[in-house]
Amino acid sequence: MSDPLPRLQLEHISKAFPGVQAVQDVSLSAFPGEILGLVGENGAGKTTLMNILTGAIQADAGQVFLDGKEVVIESPREALSLGVTIIHQELALVPLLTVGQNIFLGREPRRRWRALVDWSTLYSLAQKELDRLGLPIHAQAVVANLPIAQQQMVEIAKALSYQARLIVLDEPTSALTERETETLFGLMRSLRSQGVTLIYISHRMEEVFFLADRIAVMRDGQLVGIASASELTPGSVVQMMVGRELREFYPRTQTDHKQIILQAKGLRRGTDLDGVDLELHSGEILGVAGLVGAGRTYLARALCGADSLEAGEIWLGGKPIKLHSPQDAIRLGIGFVPEDRKSQGLFLGHSVRSNTAIASLDRFSRLGVLNYRGITQLVEKMVRQLDIRTPSLTQRLRNLSGGNQQKVVIARWLAINPKILILDEPTRGVDVAAKAEIYALMSNLAAQGVAILMISSELPEILGVSDRILVMRTGKIVAEFMRDQTTQDAIMRAATGQNESECL
Repeated sequence: MSDPLPRLQLEHISKAFPGVQAVQDVSLSAFPGEILGLVGENGAGKTTLMNILTGAIQADAGQVFLDGKEVVIESPREALSLGVTIIHQELALVPLLTVGQNIFLGREPRRRWRALVDWSTLYSLAQKELDRLGLPIHAQAVVANLPIAQQQMVEIAKALSYQARLIVLDEPTSALTERETETLFGLMRSLRSQGVTLIYISHRMEEVFFLADRIAVMRDGQLVGIASASELTPGSVVQMMVGRELREFYPRTQTDHKQIILQAKGLRRGTDLDGVDLELHSGEILGVAGLVGAGRTYLARALCGADSLEAGEIWLGGKPIKLHSPQDAIRLGIGFVPEDRKSQGLFLGHSVRSNTAIASLDRFSRLGVLNYRGITQLVEKMVRQLDIRTPSLTQRLRNLSGGNQQKVVIARWLAINPKILILDEPTRGVDVAAKAEIYALMSNLAAQGVAILMISSELPEILGVSDRILVMRTGKIVAEFMRDQTTQDAIMRAATGQNESECL
């Protein structure tokens, strides 16, 4: 019996940008009814390769075959006409339009003489696409009113309305809850059973191994390995990704956590924070777990002066403080790395130097004149300390990988010599090697006496990094665990309200 014909075949694909060989001589295939995991560090070439496949950029060399026929994909529209589509981490929907309008945007069915949109036909066709996928979504619902998970389902329904035979999903679970992720995975398995080919890009190894039939690994623009998922392990994949063995993924530094540096007493803000009490010690990494909407981010924002409180007290070093703004927190040595670095933590159009130094400008200003030499020396020190990979300090942030962007946000706050560092989802959207570097940095900072409060939705991360763990639910802290005395299951039971006897 002959081997099945590949749905996709890439042959010797190469692409260079000024000073960078982004993709070099990559050949790989994907088959009908297969989920192919595509992994690699930020900057490994995954996105460039997929942008070539979906027509966003053109390859310098190589060939693309779909179902055995060579194709030249010169635009995203042409890719769609061939049944090839990509669902990005940042969704490409128009929030104020309805589901049906988004699905058929730019190709709305028309009435006679094509003067008016045939709304009845549009919504009928859109509902058929949604029903075919078993989605509990109404075609006339406004996209902005849907949860993120359902918006991603709308993206998939839109892709299938083009008769998609190959769908690329780029970090689709980064903003999803565990339940929403399960729904997405169920839909992906259903599509696979219908013969659709899916390429799944993710930094989350557990997801890749759970879903993928085969896993392809890229490093430095090259394909360094591809094999059945059953023949690989997370450790072997990570080693291929980084070119070395990560011996200590979660470093553990023993520190003395006796001195209380920060206390919160009775923090209240509507239903987001409902009487929160906590203590944070010098040299401690305090993890905060909980489901999306539990109040974790509101707690972080209150502790750095970004959100006002209706009631409660915050004490720093045994003295009460008032935080009217983030500037107050900065002056007191409190740094905050927000959950969404692109919209809340970075100025993507500005340079590495500007983004790193912006919270420290008071130190380099005299009579309104900035000491640019001092600023440059500070930023150079931060770039070396965090191993930020950038061709120059004047490089714009949008041109750096996600991991290096995150390092720049962290460098900004390290530059103020913080007493307290609040990290909200510090490794979201960064690759395995960058995660290991961030964990090592956190461990080193804790060893120097910096108190770290880390919010994370990844339970392995919470357990691996934290000294102590708080669990939030409905605006309250409902449980507290020591790292070595709990499990993922116990944390999840507390987060979902099971086994109330375990809660505080």
